[in-house]
Amino acid sequence: MDLKHIRNFSIIAHIDHGKSTLADRMLEITHTIETRKMRDQVLDSMDLERERGITIKMQPVRMVYHANSSDQREGQDYILNLIDTPGHIDFSYEVSRALKAVEGSILLVDSTQGVQAQTLTTLAMARSSGLKIIPVLSKIDSPLARVEEIKEEVVNLLNCDPDEILLVSGRTGEGVSKLLEEIIKQVPEPTSTILPFSKGEVPKAEGVLRALVFDFKYSNHRGVIVFVRVFDGKVRKGDNLVFAVSGEKFIALEVGTFSPEETSRDFLSSGETGYIVTGIKKPGIASVGDTITMFKNPLPAFPGYMQPMPVVWASVFPEDADDFAELKLALGKLKLSDSAFSYEEESSGSLGRGFRCGFLGMLHLEIITERLKREFNLELVITTPSITYEVLLKNGKKEKVYSPFHFPDDGLIENVFEPWVNLKIITPVQYVGNIMQLLFDHEGEVGDTENFGDLPGRQAGNRAILSVKMPLRELMRNFFDELKSVSSGYASISYEIGELREANVTRLDLLVADEVVPAFSRVVAKKRAEIEAENAVLKLDELLPRQMFTLKIQGRALGRIISSRTKSSMKKDVTQHMYGGDITRKMKLREKQKKGKKKMKERGRVNIPQDVFLKMMRAGDK
Repeated sequence: MDLKHIRNFSIIAHIDHGKSTLADRMLEITHTIETRKMRDQVLDSMDLERERGITIKMQPVRMVYHANSSDQREGQDYILNLIDTPGHIDFSYEVSRALKAVEGSILLVDSTQGVQAQTLTTLAMARSSGLKIIPVLSKIDSPLARVEEIKEEVVNLLNCDPDEILLVSGRTGEGVSKLLEEIIKQVPEPTSTILPFSKGEVPKAEGVLRALVFDFKYSNHRGVIVFVRVFDGKVRKGDNLVFAVSGEKFIALEVGTFSPEETSRDFLSSGETGYIVTGIKKPGIASVGDTITMFKNPLPAFPGYMQPMPVVWASVFPEDADDFAELKLALGKLKLSDSAFSYEEESSGSLGRGFRCGFLGMLHLEIITERLKREFNLELVITTPSITYEVLLKNGKKEKVYSPFHFPDDGLIENVFEPWVNLKIITPVQYVGNIMQLLFDHEGEVGDTENFGDLPGRQAGNRAILSVKMPLRELMRNFFDELKSVSSGYASISYEIGELREANVTRLDLLVADEVVPAFSRVVAKKRAEIEAENAVLKLDELLPRQMFTLKIQGRALGRIISSRTKSSMKKDVTQHMYGGDITRKMKLREKQKKGKKKMKERGRVNIPQDVFLKMMRAGDK
């Protein structure tokens, strides 16, 4: 199809602002999906997405819209390539990929909640990519909608005319047809970006290709399937192609588009979004941001994306050592479908062989571990999540420490450096006091504070934006949940990794029956060591089942035991079967039981159930 009749766009917004619901209505209006096959969140294909009501995995879809406007577009069919993107802050890297593959973006703002912190982050990304921004208010049918008030917020944010802001309802479909017309009208048509060769001539479209990889997935039968935006040339089944970065050559086994299921086509041409089946079954070949081009006539590669860097680290061990090979295979398959996930093999004296895994955040960690459990039926032991520390030892050596268990003892350390984050918090002004106290508890440094959402007739805006700097360690210490709690759920947050700063931290170990459990080790602030140890010991005491012998649960930090609890053993009356007789017979049996429990205490091992590890991982479960 002519480039004039193609529009590529995405939907960006904060989590739970109605992106997937709006996409459902677009699919209905364009008749992309038959009515009998229609369901809620149709683009959210994973069970986890549907259960949580959030988008985890980016999903492209191709729609054909018959224009009905009164201008020259009337009666013309347009191809609308939509990429539905995640809204949670952990998956912002997904959004950055999508924005490289489109020319325009719908900025969706919930008319009941207003502009949120993540909205500002994604908007900045879209503007830096030079995209056309179409402001849209969703959920206008809600009785809680504050349309005029939120309109004013968007006007202040974009410096646009209030009449430019479109109003839609994903639930009822109101305003969606008009939105589609505005997408055709406002989003620029795709253009070819072929660069001149050294002599200045531009190659012909035939026999050349340059396509940007913005996502991929893995199929057991067809290998890696890459999602691409074709910028130059054409690609057909059977073409000899190559990844520009990895240098891997392959033959296109199939090309097609998403409707929203994969639909085979004869070719993909410039301006289109679709997929290419590579047949590659090796990990590490496909990468997001790579360029696919013709093997015999390669074009220059696009500048690559920044590689997503892990923010949170946790070790994953199989509960049964015999499942190690299966866990390794499962992690390899997940890596093929999630480029931001990383892992490397490690071993622990008490937990055996496992893997040190890197994640983008706590939600990303939960999603990966849940997928391992559901898709591969694995029972896992997961260590307490941690971040990366740079440690300067007294002998002059510098180490990067990913695991709390390998964090050096205090006597060996000269200096420790940890990453800080730059936060943006948007909150109603009445909760600022509570949030300030929370930030103090989490070592936050408050910078600029400004009113947001100024309205005519009011002295100041009804919301405030706080600029904060905080240790990443403290952000992970249940800060998200506590922020929602002190703000009654109204505050929102976005963050980016900042500089390294000196840290005053130490390793906290938990001992069960005088044996350190590596999975429970964590790095904590020295000033909170006693509080953290007491909370962790109390929590483990509640979760751990009683044993046949009395055991101690202890917290050790700063070179000493700073918290301890004794868990009594299970009781059994060994004389209950006796009736009458000499009292000395009963005393002998009780003495024998006492000696047996003493021997068991010396030699016995405590079997810690898997759910205890999972519950200890969640710092908020107290």
